[in-house]
Amino acid sequence: MAELVDRGHRLLAQAGVPTPLNDARLLLADALGCDLHQLDQALLLDRTAEELLTNEGVRRQADGFQSAALDRYRSHLQRRAGREPLQYILGHAYFRYLDLRLGPGVFIPRPETETVVQAGVDALTRVDHPLAVDLCSGSGAIGLSLATEVPGARVRAVEVDKEAYRWGALNAAAQEAAIREVGSDYRLMLADAANAATLSDLDGRVDLVISNPPYVPMDAIPSQPEVRDWDPDLALYGGSPDGCLLPCRILDRAMVLLAPGGLLVMEHDASQGPAMVAAALERGYVRARTHQDLTGRDRYLTAWRPAMVLG
Repeated sequence: MAELVDRGHRLLAQAGVPTPLNDARLLLADALGCDLHQLDQALLLDRTAEELLTNEGVRRQADGFQSAALDRYRSHLQRRAGREPLQYILGHAYFRYLDLRLGPGVFIPRPETETVVQAGVDALTRVDHPLAVDLCSGSGAIGLSLATEVPGARVRAVEVDKEAYRWGALNAAAQEAAIREVGSDYRLMLADAANAATLSDLDGRVDLVISNPPYVPMDAIPSQPEVRDWDPDLALYGGSPDGCLLPCRILDRAMVLLAPGGLLVMEHDASQGPAMVAAALERGYVRARTHQDLTGRDRYLTAWRPAMVLG
């Protein structure tokens, strides 16, 4: 077993994969149908794949199963060496308390977005029967986190891309029981998040608008193959050289959706903090500021619709 991990480690390292050992272990565990803890135990005790499966109570025809598992592992390694994202190969990824289904055609949620979600969770817990809107919802990572972590939350999510919407719908279905358990409600729609007609019935009523819109500057093509070649362009690029065009459209739509005193939380590029604060203030938001992620980079904007209009 250790030889299989070592072989995968060497192959992925030669391909330039940033975390070759970790990825080799995860891919082998997936191919064997066990979790990482079970694999690590087997490696520590120098067990074979057959012994691992027998000890876990799995009864299969050992020769046939091992052959199929090795074929899966080789296939996994070749795909990862080609820089296909690990999450697409495994078919899922963890985000906060969720296990999200993922595959080609949907943006892979990043750990830094978890800080964006936390800002939304903190805001909603201060409101009775809160109403939140997740614009550009993708896999559903943000909106489903709100719906499962904030009891009684009503969450409306919007995604324009049909393939991303399909993945978001799969994840919403998988979380139905968890959402019901905390008394929340989650609804996903296929629509343009910036269109004035989208969720127009909620105009002026929403407590929180939260969004991770496309914001990468058009000339800042990512160097990492997993991002450049696999993340959907529609979910990456912000529609202008500075990447601010689409985020500014979200600012416009959110101002109409929000109730007086409602909060916008929006992720942005590390280079866009001052521009997003200025754009929010120009549109009439108050207390606009940018916040840092766990790496210390500017990561998201918070801004409030004024509680009352003076005039």
